[in-house]
Amino acid sequence: MRLLKVATCNLNQWAMDFDCNVKNIKESIAEAKGAGAVIRLGPELEITGYGCEDHFLELDTVAHAWECLKDLLLGDWTDGILCSFGMPIIKGSERYNCQVLCMNRKIIMIRPKMWLANDGNYRELRWFTPWKQKNQLDDFQLPSEISEAVSQKTVPFGYGYIQFLDTAVAAEVCEELFTPLPPHTELALNGVEVFMNASGSHHQLRKLDVRLHAFIGATYYRGGVYMYSNHQGCDGGRLYYDGCSCVIVNGDMVAQGSQFSLKDVEVVIAEIDLDAVASFRGSISSFQEQASAKTKVPSVAAPYNLCQSFHLRMCLSGPLKIKYHSPEEEIALGPGCWLWDYLRRSGASGFLLPLSGGADSSSVAAIVGCMCQLVVKEIANGDEEVKADAIRIGRYADGQFPTDSKEFAKRIFYTVYMGTENSSEATRSRAKLLADEIGAWHLDVCIDNVVSALLSLFEKLTGKRPRYKVDGGSNAENLGLQNIQARIRMVLAFMLASLLPWVHNKSGFYLVLGSSNVDEGLRGYLTKYDCSSADINPIGSISKQDLRSFLRWAANHLGYSSLAEVEAAPPTAELEPIRSNYSQLDEVDMGMTYEELSVYGRLRKIFRCGPVSMFQNLCYRWGTKLTPAEVAEKVKHFFKYYSINRHKMTVLTPSYHAESYSPEDNRFDLRQFLYNVRWPFQFRKIDELVQKLDGDEIAIKESAAGTSDGEGMGVVAAGSGDPKAGV
Repeated sequence: MRLLKVATCNLNQWAMDFDCNVKNIKESIAEAKGAGAVIRLGPELEITGYGCEDHFLELDTVAHAWECLKDLLLGDWTDGILCSFGMPIIKGSERYNCQVLCMNRKIIMIRPKMWLANDGNYRELRWFTPWKQKNQLDDFQLPSEISEAVSQKTVPFGYGYIQFLDTAVAAEVCEELFTPLPPHTELALNGVEVFMNASGSHHQLRKLDVRLHAFIGATYYRGGVYMYSNHQGCDGGRLYYDGCSCVIVNGDMVAQGSQFSLKDVEVVIAEIDLDAVASFRGSISSFQEQASAKTKVPSVAAPYNLCQSFHLRMCLSGPLKIKYHSPEEEIALGPGCWLWDYLRRSGASGFLLPLSGGADSSSVAAIVGCMCQLVVKEIANGDEEVKADAIRIGRYADGQFPTDSKEFAKRIFYTVYMGTENSSEATRSRAKLLADEIGAWHLDVCIDNVVSALLSLFEKLTGKRPRYKVDGGSNAENLGLQNIQARIRMVLAFMLASLLPWVHNKSGFYLVLGSSNVDEGLRGYLTKYDCSSADINPIGSISKQDLRSFLRWAANHLGYSSLAEVEAAPPTAELEPIRSNYSQLDEVDMGMTYEELSVYGRLRKIFRCGPVSMFQNLCYRWGTKLTPAEVAEKVKHFFKYYSINRHKMTVLTPSYHAESYSPEDNRFDLRQFLYNVRWPFQFRKIDELVQKLDGDEIAIKESAAGTSDGEGMGVVAAGSGDPKAGV
């Protein structure tokens, strides 16, 4: 037997905070060595942090990464353990995203990434060059400071693997796994048994299954040990990296880390018999045949043994049942952990949320409540980092720390209900009840006087006073009156966030939380610079349907029973007067349902449909209940208001990224914001298709009617006797 103990990890790195990052790296190595591991894998670009973005273009960033690597090599961190460190490296005039493989205070080789992630949230081609030389390893001249420190002038640089005395190990970096011809395929044929995938993968609802099946597939057909390491947490932007570092052996998961956690460092250990890999491969005749005709991949010889022979001090890791969270759990845990990272790293003293009693703001409140529960639970489990942060943010006296989530929420979470004459008692009471269940410090304020003052000022300036539509006003008046209320709430929220700490003799400020969902953003069903404008938004790319499912789940699993009543209530903005014959409803205002909006959003973004192809797809999807003309009207209505309101996406509050059809304009969904909202060419093509379909339908009916005479009657008569049977 060739027994091998390996360690991979989730690290909560912070872009450009080199002290934080190196501290986490060292802690992970110490834990790995303490467990007896001889391979330690960290996430992609772990020294700098993955989300440095244009900071990667600065020579300082690369220089600081080398300085951190020097610190790691000069200590005993790499003694007796192969460590893979992620960092940017400049070779010649090109900048590469690299894994630096080190052992015993030496650099064995540098592996540049060959296939870069460059879609969705990723822009790696903006900062890095892909490595294309596959047939040889170059000699890389180390920077003079590093060269002198480690007594090495050059190291092998390029695509290849390390041949140890008893096994072969190679790196495969994140995106490379998901390419049509991933490197592990030919590396396996060259005898590589251990693959190390350093990654920077963000959370997206229902995405983990796709990722894990890629790891499993990498070794299911060709054998091997597949190690995966990922970042975990908010490293400074909209993404939450969702960990789940793991080890796969011959297609079986044998070790899995958490997907969501408040920990800065989590190390996952696996104990493996590499002879199981050799045996597996030897049993596949096609693998043997292809290996005999393989393309040779360059290698670097390392004069070390990694494996141990048979003994009983090691307990081999067996197959595990993969741990998945439900979408509702993902909504609670992902944004909850993201909010905690943002809070503790921003210097803020807490959160302030305009709580309307509706589904969206109640979802945000529940997520903050979940965050408080996670903090208290992690402290109870002995996490000193979380404890120190909670004591600092909650301003606890010496010797005290959070032990109750409601008490902790009272210190760091403010909610405010800003009602008007158009608000209902139902939403006011729901907001108060939910705040009490969470433990938030709740305020209830009527803003009618402020609205009236602004209207009086407008009347003084113009001589006119606008009226609501239900009172005989125009659409322009009606919209203007709604916007006044919404924007006053935004101004008041930021005023309270900046001054409430002063009122309560606290230092710092509160972060204002937004609560618009992805469907409202897509449709533009929000007031520009209203309460959708905030510091951050944990639900900005989550659909209304998913949020309603989350509310039902949270009512039972988080202990906030009032959420069941919130979910059951019809969505309404409560910006227009309530009358006996009229009550404002979101879906009526929008002219479409939230379910339809989700369909439009997925077709527009995920399936890349313009108006014409969306119409064609929906004719198939909705053809049993809608005519082509009705489908056409719905598609036109959506694209009209989507394009009218696209400008709002340019100022959308930074939101947690959770959905693949997010309209977030900053980097994910890059489109113009000035459209010809009539879409003349596209809508004309839709009209032509409708006419053609109507003509085809008439022709079919006429043809069917023609067969009702002559031979057609004979066919029906020979049937069941039911004249409809022949139609």
